[in-house]
Amino acid sequence: MKKTFVLTFGLVLTLAFSSFAQKFGYLNSVALLSELPEVKQADSDLKAFQTQLTKRGQEMVKELQDKATELDRKKELGTIAPKDYQTKAAELQAEETAIGEYEKEVYDKLSKKREELYKPILEKVNTAMQDVAKENGYLLVFDTSTQVLLYAHESLDVTNLVKAKLGIPASTSGGGQ
Repeated sequence: MKKTFVLTFGLVLTLAFSSFAQKFGYLNSVALLSELPEVKQADSDLKAFQTQLTKRGQEMVKELQDKATELDRKKELGTIAPKDYQTKAAELQAEETAIGEYEKEVYDKLSKKREELYKPILEKVNTAMQDVAKENGYLLVFDTSTQVLLYAHESLDVTNLVKAKLGIPASTSGGGQ
């Protein structure tokens, strides 16, 4: 009887601990993304877009440099009046400011294009990762390349418990995310 009790108790403990076992996983998003054909295509498209935008900027800079060189040459030769020189120099300064604005515009356009190209890819990967986590019973999935938590099972959210501890009413939305 005592032997049966010990075996039964051991079996119950084993089952209890196995039910509390939590499954964690990780992935390397950098390595994963580098293998996706969609990312390679997006990289290529973004680079082509950037080349197109920067080519125009380079042309603007070259044009400004040529005008400045010509203006300085005229000043050295004394073929331009000081007042005309100041007027032309102010015009060149305005062009330089316009080039600076164009640089900002290029940066904004590149940021928007990058988001436009990569957002659907990242959403696809995130959905696949969440599906894999749910299908395989992972409670937490980490990204080893960024050390960021990518997925957490909703049962692990302790937001409402912390709110209760702090005297804050719990939300009905299921957590605080």
